[in-house]
Amino acid sequence: METNNLEGINTLRYSDIFLAMYFNDGMSCLHRNHSHVLVYMYSGELEINERETVTRLHKGDCAFIRKDFGVQLTKRAYKGEQFKAIFLMFTTRFLREFYGRLDKNQLPEEVRRSKVSLRKLPSNRPDIVSLFESMTPYFDSGIQPTEELLNLKMAEGVYVLLHTDKSLYASLFDFADPWKIDILEFLEKNYMNDLSLEEIANYTGRSLATFKRDFKKVSELSPQKWIIRRRLEAAHALIRSGVRNVTDICFEVGFKNLSHFSKIYKEKYGSSPANSISY
Repeated sequence: METNNLEGINTLRYSDIFLAMYFNDGMSCLHRNHSHVLVYMYSGELEINERETVTRLHKGDCAFIRKDFGVQLTKRAYKGEQFKAIFLMFTTRFLREFYGRLDKNQLPEEVRRSKVSLRKLPSNRPDIVSLFESMTPYFDSGIQPTEELLNLKMAEGVYVLLHTDKSLYASLFDFADPWKIDILEFLEKNYMNDLSLEEIANYTGRSLATFKRDFKKVSELSPQKWIIRRRLEAAHALIRSGVRNVTDICFEVGFKNLSHFSKIYKEKYGSSPANSISY
């Protein structure tokens, strides 16, 4: 068990399996999931902002956040109660082992991965309440749960999701054909983020070698050149709209160096970013 206390944050973590987080005051952090997450609220408020779409979770609420999801999470007290929640972190290793035990003949056919990255589950569902309320004694008392119990609770969490919507089979087991995450769809949502090729491969359910091979099937460009081209296209559209200054646009679309951005922008569009602004 790991216990951390920092700036009003108290976290209790058992192995790599689930994490309880307590916040006495409102806090905000930019969070990018390296694992699928099932979060359950005991108290307080969790505000989830996805590209200006805001979802708020309160006591008894439960939600699934897919691993390729970059959101702004704000944790705060609510109605006099501190923030308190448990996050089940579904690692690829755990899901591969779980998938290996499934009867493949019972898997739903022609299931497509939902485009919704945040999924709020029905409130007060018996299996959800039972799962998370059974965990509270371990966090309140500090008693160390066994690895067998941890794996059992994680498996319960997976079944909660699979019993919610069959499309979640495709989200949870996206490392297995035919449920790999669509590469171009992922990059379209994340081209502005500072991700390595290894991270992109992982987020799309592939090894690095498989990612490079699959990318050649969808683009004549290398992944790096595709990302640069997409950033330039986004920057060009914003510059032509005249609603932001060039510096802000440069960093918003993912470039880190203004002079480098100006140089490659001029090479592609024939004029500097400043000269392309429409008024």
